[in-house]
Amino acid sequence: MTSPTDQYEASDPRTRYPDVRPDPQTQAEPGLQSEMRPVPDLGESSYRGTGRLAGRKALVTGGDSGIGAAVAIAFAREGADVAIAYLPEEQSDADHVVEQIRAAGRTALAIPGDLRDREYAPSLVDQVVAGLGGLDALVSVAGKQRWQPDLLDITDEQFEATFDVNVFGLFRLVKAALPHLQPGATITTTASMEAYQPAPDRLDYAASKGAINNFSKGLSQLLIERGIRVNVVAPGPTWTVLQPSGGVDPESLPEFGSSESPMGRAAQPAELAPAYVFLASHESSYVAGETLNVNGGMVTP
Repeated sequence: MTSPTDQYEASDPRTRYPDVRPDPQTQAEPGLQSEMRPVPDLGESSYRGTGRLAGRKALVTGGDSGIGAAVAIAFAREGADVAIAYLPEEQSDADHVVEQIRAAGRTALAIPGDLRDREYAPSLVDQVVAGLGGLDALVSVAGKQRWQPDLLDITDEQFEATFDVNVFGLFRLVKAALPHLQPGATITTTASMEAYQPAPDRLDYAASKGAINNFSKGLSQLLIERGIRVNVVAPGPTWTVLQPSGGVDPESLPEFGSSESPMGRAAQPAELAPAYVFLASHESSYVAGETLNVNGGMVTP
């Protein structure tokens, strides 16, 4: 079966998107989505939107590819102006997303940089506020994931880098954005199914996602007093560039997602985007401190 051509098309969820079963493939980190086989579906041909984010001004980290790119495209088609943050090496993927945002008639900003750079977050937010005229929807998707077959293979440098991107990067980003967020603004972070069921060959990544989940729930209690809602999306196995660029064992790719999810397949990024749209929209006005699991039926605590 091919991917749907309309997000509202009714179909069996088990076969709504193809079971990708990718051949083993590797790229140097951070990798390019355009070089993946098959290329992930960002919703370019299916997401049409209904104006649910009209007038919003959003920043999406990791917006060049995968879930972040799907979110950026969905937000634009829902009426938001969107800035995307990404590594400079991912420029060609970012260009594709910018084209999609502008084709939706919205303002697009592309601001490359490294979340490990302590100066990047303040500069990023300043550029977004200047370029979009404000900021009221912060979406943190960017993440680092490296598989290692044994605990002894995880170096201090890898462990620190994973937490620097996934946890400290988020912390610095929220601190930079907070002075600009007014009542009604939203922050949506990205945890993972691995926050609940840690993969033994991704211990540092799983631990960082648990930290994101915990940090976000505490942050939600703090910021609701300002009228700012904080929520989390926890994806299950999703076909993104994280996998072929060292995120999982390349030899496991033909079975990626098929044995983990009750649906028998990995998700496509397009299937994650609606969760972020809901949490950023005013439809979710009574939702704060929630972790929305989008994982194909994998049971969580």
